[in-house]
Amino acid sequence: MPDTAAGPAATVPPGLVPAPASLQVAEGCVVVPDGARLAAAPQLAPAARAWRRTAEAAFGIDIATVEAGAPDADVVVVLDAALPPGGYRLRVGAGQGPLVEAACADLAGAHAAAQTLRQLAGPAAFRYAPAPAAVLRLPACEVTDAPRLEWRGVLLDVARHFLPKADVLRFVDLAAAHHLDVLQLHLTDDQGWRLAVDAYPRLTEVGSWRGESTVGTWRTGRGDGRPHGGCYSRADVREIVAYARERGVTVVPEIDVPGHVQAVLAAYPELAARAGARAVRTTWGISDDVLDPSPRAVEFFARVLDQVCEDFDAPFVALGGDEVPTTAWRERPDVVARAAGLGLVGPDGAGDVARLHGWFLARLAEHLRSRGRRAVVWDEAFGPDLPRDVVVTAWRGTAVARAARAAGHDVVLAPEQHVYLDHRQGHGADEPVPVGFLRTLEDVYAFEPVAEPDGVTGVAVRGARADGAPVDGAPARGVAPGRLLGAQAQVWTEHLDSARRIDYAAFPRLAAFAEVAWTRGLPADRAPGSRASRAFVERLRTAHLPRLDAAGVEYRPLAGPHPWQTRPGVQGHLRDLAAEVAVAGDVGLGGWVEGRAGAE
Repeated sequence: MPDTAAGPAATVPPGLVPAPASLQVAEGCVVVPDGARLAAAPQLAPAARAWRRTAEAAFGIDIATVEAGAPDADVVVVLDAALPPGGYRLRVGAGQGPLVEAACADLAGAHAAAQTLRQLAGPAAFRYAPAPAAVLRLPACEVTDAPRLEWRGVLLDVARHFLPKADVLRFVDLAAAHHLDVLQLHLTDDQGWRLAVDAYPRLTEVGSWRGESTVGTWRTGRGDGRPHGGCYSRADVREIVAYARERGVTVVPEIDVPGHVQAVLAAYPELAARAGARAVRTTWGISDDVLDPSPRAVEFFARVLDQVCEDFDAPFVALGGDEVPTTAWRERPDVVARAAGLGLVGPDGAGDVARLHGWFLARLAEHLRSRGRRAVVWDEAFGPDLPRDVVVTAWRGTAVARAARAAGHDVVLAPEQHVYLDHRQGHGADEPVPVGFLRTLEDVYAFEPVAEPDGVTGVAVRGARADGAPVDGAPARGVAPGRLLGAQAQVWTEHLDSARRIDYAAFPRLAAFAEVAWTRGLPADRAPGSRASRAFVERLRTAHLPRLDAAGVEYRPLAGPHPWQTRPGVQGHLRDLAAEVAVAGDVGLGGWVEGRAGAE
């Protein structure tokens, strides 16, 4: 079959997103009939089930499952150890043999093949009931593909605005449809605790709801007067995890400590660094209410994490660790003395309370390690006291990512300058709740996560590791650089109070991010207006937006928001990316950063 694609980003029928590494299109098509027979290797059965389920619903047919190796199967899913991890080769209408054959390196590759097969069937495959005379018709083609990055993630913040379980399941479906394989659930923050914990019922009785929510930027002080809340039961969590697993998505839970904990402290004030009662936070920004970094607090959260490890099956658990003001610790002589007693001292020999940040996270990371899990933290937690096996998620820029890798940490790139999808998408006055940097669809497509795959030099970051890693980002003596695990887009929900608003913020930009994270061999020049960028937008317009339409996704139109997607009168807060980079060089490394508060 002739290869009609000029490259992965070319506009070729049938407009797959993410683009595959290789697509060869032939003349004609095949029809998968009612009663078709599906045979899959046992290890690949979950992916085969997922495809069968969507195909039967969308086209009103029954597909029979037969034993692997059955000679008369119409659709065959087999293992092929010669393919790269996560890879697959899909043949449709190859002549002799089955109508469809998917050879897969592993279960991850089979999930990717199933999603590609769904896209090949056209927008109708993304509906949950058949149109009259619906036919499962597939173009004759051969697709060979494998992922560019191992960790292709998206964070969904359900703490700022709770998202009901059904909407989380829907978001899992959309992530899987774009070959994303990690969903980080941000379950706890100052504005709400969303996880029922048997040992500590007040976390949800008190911490899961707040009296009202701020409308727009926190700078206005304008509340909506409407209580907001919600939480997930243990049964809900297990259902979300199982649902995601069946679709090839790993759910990584995030329990944010020792900052972003005002909801915890409203329920259990004895854990606070400052005495006194408080309520769940009703506004955005960064609270200076933090945990007392004590053995008591470590024990409390170790019990929380024990349940997290029971209910979530991911090999990773995120501990937050971002935006931790130390003012309350510095105010207490006993905390200063505690730091000194632990050997956490500054150049003057006095107790350095800032290092209690790393000490606290290290204790919980060790606890997770004893449960067979690996901790993940935001990059502010990177420093001399963080165990080397902890994964660092770099949100403040690539410089801190290089420094963390130099110190031996594996890294996930998640820079707010590129892939924070709550940031505004246009300059227009009709852009709803315009916050943060201007990040268009084309800007996200231009994001390059592996521009410096081995770049670990030329970085200035305060602090040094106890094991001798230098502060300039060069590898420490005897320390192998950490790996770049992958990249992650973030959907923070301070201003996204429903699934409709999440759709608007996430799509179609998440489709652009997914292609950057998945597709091998993308053109180096993907800047807005480049040939590759224009081709991607056209492929999106002609082939992929109709799929999102069929799936009921209320994405932002390429020409700007629909009237009902606007939020007139709701004040945002604009940031200038060029100006911040000019001052800081790489946003976030010059000192205290407002971060997500600054995005508002």
